[in-house]
Amino acid sequence: MRIIVAEDNDILRKSLSFFLESKGFNVDQFSDGKEALDAIEKENYDLILTDINMPGVSGMEITQHVRENLKSDTPVIILTSSGVEQTELDSFDIGANEFIAKPVSPAVLLVRINKLLKTRI
Repeated sequence: MRIIVAEDNDILRKSLSFFLESKGFNVDQFSDGKEALDAIEKENYDLILTDINMPGVSGMEITQHVRENLKSDTPVIILTSSGVEQTELDSFDIGANEFIAKPVSPAVLLVRINKLLKTRI
């Protein structure tokens, strides 16, 4: 299973990627939203894990592009440090499958990823 991790915080991106790889996932990681979006357009991913605020293109823009332009139902999990309820509601409105507030629990993230991927099999 291939996952893309788009997160501009180097420590979080690398630690989440390492954790997911240790669980058997193939992970491509990007710190810039535009680079992540370019990869999404070229490659087939089983899941998109994106921060909401990134340089280049935001996680919201990535999600909207995947849903509206690519017409893809690839599961999207949005990560954010924002505690604003409206941000979460907006994420679901544009097609995100999950919304996880930082700090991220790797164990909880893994449960949510597995749940999303099982519904696609």
